Amino acid sequence: MTVTHRVNFRDDDCVHLTNEAGFKGLRKKSSFTVDALVELARRYPSPFAFAACVLFFMGVEYTLSMIPASSPPFDVGFVLTRPLNDLLAARPVLNSTLAALNTVFVIMQTVYILWTLLAEQRPRATISAAYMFTCRGILGYCTQLPLPKEFLSSSVDFPVGNVSFFLFFSGHVAGGLIASLDMRRVGRDEMAKIFDCLNVLQGLRLLVTRGHYTIDLAVGAGAGILFDYLAGRYLEKETNMELRSNGVDGPPCAASNGHRSLID
Repeated sequence: MTVTHRVNFRDDDCVHLTNEAGFKGLRKKSSFTVDALVELARRYPSPFAFAACVLFFMGVEYTLSMIPASSPPFDVGFVLTRPLNDLLAARPVLNSTLAALNTVFVIMQTVYILWTLLAEQRPRATISAAYMFTCRGILGYCTQLPLPKEFLSSSVDFPVGNVSFFLFFSGHVAGGLIASLDMRRVGRDEMAKIFDCLNVLQGLRLLVTRGHYTIDLAVGAGAGILFDYLAGRYLEKETNMELRSNGVDGPPCAASNGHRSLID
């Protein structure tokens, strides 16, 4: 039987927790048997898979030799995309064409985010982008990674040529994700799918042209999700405070759900 409880973790949280029968066995010492653990692994494979990955990478971390200080950084993404890097290096026109298309996608991200603020009066995506680029500037300045030797520049790329820019983390990927998350939030699912596909192609191109390391792209995706969440929490808190100041009582989440236009 499934029992649902409402638990308030914070003043502005409304969280539904579900009591699954599989976890009840963990409360009893007698349940820690091989059969019980196998059953839990069958019901909840993801946590157990990640636990196995933790053990695996602990072994990798303590047995793998470090890259010598005189060697360039090792990047699996660079190794896998080396044929494509050679292809674009031999075809500068194709490289510039892809760079121009990528710049168009960046403009699309920017226009959409500004549109949500100026035309639709929904500030969440803009606040997310402001959080993200501020954090990227701080982290990029604190740890300035070397530009890869195989970097393929283009006069129509953004940023242009070999000007100074921060590698960590990818603002291109984070910005695209912030836009697509906003699209899904307001029901523009098809547009969000298009943006996600373009974002994947953008990430591949940045990797092929050595505009970013693999870790830059992965953290960029995580940053987009994180700062979208933080912007939502900020707007939710501000909305709840405004409602309370106007004498509106009730659960914070209920109040925020009733004012979607205020909190995006």
